[in-house]
Amino acid sequence: MNQKDLLATISLKYQFPVRLLHLFALITLASVTVTNAQARASQKRRTPTEPQPVSTPKRAATSKPLTAADHRAAEQRLADLGYWTGKIDGQWDVTSRHALIAFQKVENLKPTGQLTRTNFEKLVAANRPSPLETGQAHIEVDLIRQVLFIVDGGGVVTKILPVSSGSGKEFKSQGWARDAITHPGRYQVRQKLSGWKKSPLGELYYPVYFMYGTAIHGHPSVPTRPASHGCVRIPMVVAKQFHRMIPVGMPVIVHRGDPPPPIPTISGH
Repeated sequence: MNQKDLLATISLKYQFPVRLLHLFALITLASVTVTNAQARASQKRRTPTEPQPVSTPKRAATSKPLTAADHRAAEQRLADLGYWTGKIDGQWDVTSRHALIAFQKVENLKPTGQLTRTNFEKLVAANRPSPLETGQAHIEVDLIRQVLFIVDGGGVVTKILPVSSGSGKEFKSQGWARDAITHPGRYQVRQKLSGWKKSPLGELYYPVYFMYGTAIHGHPSVPTRPASHGCVRIPMVVAKQFHRMIPVGMPVIVHRGDPPPPIPTISGH
């Protein structure tokens, strides 16, 4: 066998195994690639979704506590606006509380009598309320807001008090039933009595009568809602002074936000 034939025989002898090995290598590589891809996909499916950060609501800034100076400033501001505060001494007493309740009623705030930072800021920014009517000095009883205004001849509200008027509920007295109503209308102070006055419905403190048995008077209980039998309750601590400063004949306007009709005049023929 010559050299050329020998080389051809050797080439044929080893060509098949080499190709076979090459094919096997390709199959193995493809299998590994597919396996790795499946493993990555499986791992991706198993990887839990990263939790989203939960936003924690921010706490509201704590209000700065009110100081004794703030309480004194609040009393002074209430007095400047016409609310009946009593002595300006920084002591948050029952008179201060009633003055603040009147302010809260006028400003359509919750009538708690508690001085908070929010109430203090509203008080600083507030204006003196306006009366329903001007002209002659008079008293206004607002049945909606449950407050009383003393208005001078210049149309300025000089004093403001919280009140509690007729509850509207039925009650019985002296054998007959009627509703506890404070009727809107135009009246005038008819009579004043000093000290305690006994009545069929209880005792009245320094009553100022403006309609038959109906009076503005001091009472130990002046809730923020209508609760009387028809009279207009005012705080005990101001009743005596109120009695002294209101003259007989002074007009009294009881209203629900609108001016009541004028008193009809009777003329001769």
